[in-house]
This record gives sequence, C-alpha cells and structure tokens, in this order.
Amino acid sequence: METVLTGITTTGTPHIGNYVGAIRPAIAASKRPGTRSFLFLADYHSLVKGRDPERLRRSTLEIAAAWLACGLDPEHVVFYRQSDVPEIMELNWILTCMTAKGLMNRAHAYKAAVAENEAAGDRDPDKGVTMGLFCYPILMAADILMFKTNKVPVGSDQIQHVEMARDIAQRFNHHYGELFVLPEAVVEEHTAILPGLDGRKMSKSYNNTIPLFAPRDELRKLIMKIKTNSQPPGEPKNPDESALFAIYRAFATPEETAAIRARYAEGIGWGEMKQILFEYIDAHLADARAEYERLIASPEEVERVLRKGAEKARAVSRPFLDEIRYAVGVRPLG
Repeated sequence: METVLTGITTTGTPHIGNYVGAIRPAIAASKRPGTRSFLFLADYHSLVKGRDPERLRRSTLEIAAAWLACGLDPEHVVFYRQSDVPEIMELNWILTCMTAKGLMNRAHAYKAAVAENEAAGDRDPDKGVTMGLFCYPILMAADILMFKTNKVPVGSDQIQHVEMARDIAQRFNHHYGELFVLPEAVVEEHTAILPGLDGRKMSKSYNNTIPLFAPRDELRKLIMKIKTNSQPPGEPKNPDESALFAIYRAFATPEETAAIRARYAEGIGWGEMKQILFEYIDAHLADARAEYERLIASPEEVERVLRKGAEKARAVSRPFLDEIRYAVGVRPLG
C-alpha cells in the first residue's frame, strides 16, 4: 500500500478553485486501488495566520463539511483534525530538537518576511516573525513523517517543505536508525488553477473568490461580476483568454467544452456566457450544496466523523511514537 497525505489549512471558506484544484482530485485519488489516504484539517497550522478563534472553528466546520459533501468517504480514508492527534505535536518537538536552524533560515516564507522587513527599512529583520512561522516546516514534517507517508500532493510553492521533511527524516535516521520513510512531493502538472472575479488567480488573499457552496442568488451575482473585455455580441472571441471559459472548462465535459469553444468563435455575448456558466455550476453543485447545508446545520455529525477519523489516525500514531520515543532514549527505566 502507498500512503498519500494531504493537509487543508483551516483559514477560510472553500471556493470553487479549491474544489477543482484540490478537493475533487484528492477524492478521486483516494479511490485508487493500492492507496491509503490520510486527509487532515491543519488547524494548528492555521494559528500561524490568524488570531480569530471563532473563524478557526467555523472554517474547520465548513472545510470538513465541504469535503464530505463533495463525496469524501470517511470509511475509505483517514479523515481527521490535526489537533485530535497529540502524537503529531510530540513528534514536532522531537524533530525540532533535531533540526538545524540554518535549514529553517532557508524556508521561503521566513525569507520573504525578512525581505519585506528589509525593504521597508525596519532595523529588525525579524519584525513580526513568530516562532510558528519560523518553525512551520517542522510541524509539516511531523504531519508527514508520523504516518510514514510516501507521496505528498502539493502545489509548487510547497515542494520545499516536503524536501525539508526529507532532510529532517534523513538526519533522524542517521542518528537513531531507519524509522522514517522519506516522502516525495507530487506536483500535479495539469491541476486546474481557476481565475477569480478580477482575472487573477482565484485566492482568498485577493478577495476574488466564488464560495463553493454560495446560495444560488449569490452565485449568480458573483458570476455576473467576472471581468470580461469590451467585445460586443457577435464578434468572435478567444476562449483561451477568457476567465469565463476557463471556469466552465474546469467543470464541463470535453464535449461540452468543445461546444462552448465553437460558440466563442460565433461571437457569444458575455451576458449569455455568464448565464450559461451560472446555470452549469449551479446544477453541478446542487446536490452537494444541499448536503453541505445539512452538515453545516448538524455540526455534531461532522464532529463525530472527525473523532472517528482521529481514532483511526491514532491507531497508527500511538505505536509509532512509542518506537520513536524508545529510539531517542525516552524509555521506561526498568
């Protein structure tokens, strides 16, 4: 069995870019024979980015409900909340004691924060840098190594973190024996990256997202706001330069996409295309939206799923942490 692990930071409401770029492909991958999938809500990681307790709680509920509504089967994956597996945090400390500060100095997020301070003329290059930000890659390494992960699907900006997890594992194995599996980053070259309302990459950072389960009326209003050019109806348009087409293609079949591409050549009007896109996405997500709304109204059901997933995760993490403790010398005295 090949172990695949994916973490989702609980820092906001899922949007349609998350769906086509992460949720849908991860659920499909979890159904592949010979794969054991670990999917977790990285709530401790989210503390690096936010200080709003209610938003963290709400985001945890929304993200868990979204994955379940989209078809994730908790019986066939290990779906858990990071904070429900205390062995991860204990391993985090053990790895922290093994990790060179120089390795953390090279982390992209830390270097970017320092560069921003230097560009602003701050005398302290570490102004505003918390130890959570600085040590973020170590906690990510603990997430990965705890479950003997073989493959970690990531975006290109996260490759360094997986490489650091390998470095940390190799250092540990050299000192204490071959306990950790060396993980590999898997970057999906063809994963869809959707444009947002303003044409830039859809991202919460740009405030240009379309929530995955926005109510029907809100969904229509947002789609009608998507930026287009000034070409009038009847004038042929280039679909490959259209945010509307990019979003439609991410949801539609190849045949449906080809038909809309032909409509662009015929000069489809932007208003008509927006209505087509709205109706298609609304229909595509209707059943999942209903299930999502049901789960949001039943947080205790989502909690039970996460607790059960944590039990499955800890069935792996508890005995492995015992091995790790023994290896480093944290042992019974007699």
